[in-house]
Amino acid sequence: MPFPDFVLTLKDNPYFGAGFGLVGVGTALALARKGAQFGMVAFRRHCMITLEVTSRDKSYHWLLNWITHQAKRTQHLSVQTSYVQHESGRISTTFDFIPSPGNHFVWYNSKWLRVERNREKQMVDLNTGTPWETVTLTSLGSNRQMFFHILQEAKDLALKQQEGKTVMYTAMGAEWRPFGFPRRKRPLKSVVLEKGISEKIVQDIKEFIGNPKWYTDRGIPYRRGYLLYGPPGCGKSSFITALAGEIEYSICLMSLSDRSLTDDRLNHLLSVAPQQSIVLLEDVDATFINRDLAKENPAIYQGMGRLTFSGLLNALDGVASTEARLVFMTTNHLDRLDPALIRPGRVDLKQFVGYCSHWQLSQMFQRFYPDQPPTLAEEFAERALAVSDSISAAQVQGHFMLCKLEPVRAIEDIQQIIV
Repeated sequence: MPFPDFVLTLKDNPYFGAGFGLVGVGTALALARKGAQFGMVAFRRHCMITLEVTSRDKSYHWLLNWITHQAKRTQHLSVQTSYVQHESGRISTTFDFIPSPGNHFVWYNSKWLRVERNREKQMVDLNTGTPWETVTLTSLGSNRQMFFHILQEAKDLALKQQEGKTVMYTAMGAEWRPFGFPRRKRPLKSVVLEKGISEKIVQDIKEFIGNPKWYTDRGIPYRRGYLLYGPPGCGKSSFITALAGEIEYSICLMSLSDRSLTDDRLNHLLSVAPQQSIVLLEDVDATFINRDLAKENPAIYQGMGRLTFSGLLNALDGVASTEARLVFMTTNHLDRLDPALIRPGRVDLKQFVGYCSHWQLSQMFQRFYPDQPPTLAEEFAERALAVSDSISAAQVQGHFMLCKLEPVRAIEDIQQIIV
């Protein structure tokens, strides 16, 4: 049979026609599915914009808080419990509902925004032990400026909630984490140091903060170190806390005695410290002492951790040390510190904070009993110094707490101040 006749025979065969039709339909559907897939990929690539924020990013918690305020109608929620301290001292509990893992939709600036929160069950953050999370924002269009606005709003909202408070950070692993809840700012005038000391330090810090160009023009590293030394209980740490509130900075607490602290970790923590924060190293004499003293008496404690003295010096004033940084160190024993640790460049201002003077005692009495005449404050100061010339601010405050509403008794029972 000639080939043309064979083709005509197949054409008239109903079974062959039905099979060819099914193949054609299947092919058409496969091509349509592939086309739809390519079309969706092209649409997402050119007509949609996506932002992914991981739980390791600093803005992650800001963004979750922002989503909480925006997604008021979502029905899939997680609870976040927090405590609020009121001016009266009463502490109340608040419950915030944040969108749970999954997909949520937010109406923002006349646009629908899809919020996808993913939580990895098999991955955890090694620093905190919490599950690894990501938040993905997706919207129509290609203008990324909207995401800048969202992140800025989230930051402003977080700062507004911390307004009037001092945030404390502590080192956890290779990053800083908030320690407890933000504290109400302590008024600077509530810490009474010797006359002129507080004003001198505040003026020095404000000049440093306000003149970065002065340092740059002269090739001087833009960082500042302070050392407060003196007997315990005289107000060193209290002053730093009040100072942070005065200049609206947070405080990063670091213990050099931490056995897990290494040279590299210290350098990294100082380089990633939150902006506008004071790095506080308390009781530095308890970690490293004067090397000459150590030679004379090898039994003296010289640090039990893996942090080396040279590593500490390099972190404070080495080639890789960061700039735009405020470091405060405190010690009860200045003579135990190695001169290399407190030389200029590492410590730019050293200030002695000692026992209460006549002026301090008088000022503390007036601030604790503001309705009393100045003559009573003078009498209290004279009697206190007659008892002892080594009275700390902590002792005075403790004595006043025993006589909260009895200023006359505070003077008459002055002998109890050194008990």
